[in-house]
Amino acid sequence: MARTAPRVHINQAEIDHLKALQLALDAELIVELRMRDGRVLAGTVTERPSVQQFRGPQEEEGTNGQVPIDVPGEGVQLLWLDEIESFTRLGSN
Repeated sequence: MARTAPRVHINQAEIDHLKALQLALDAELIVELRMRDGRVLAGTVTERPSVQQFRGPQEEEGTNGQVPIDVPGEGVQLLWLDEIESFTRLGSN
């Protein structure tokens, strides 16, 4: 496991949240994401998120995930799933 993440999770409730996002964010889904830092992003999920094992900043092992979102005018952004507080489905392509 060579991949690193800014944060990793070992708490089952947090991992369940990541997995729920993974199942809900289908490819080609148009969404509005409310991020934990207060940002709101709207765009299209380009592929289903992945939830994987990573190493954290202190080399600890845990879980996180990433989702690519195509934001109009900004291009594709690769977001960490644990940064997403909630989302609203706006449609699909």
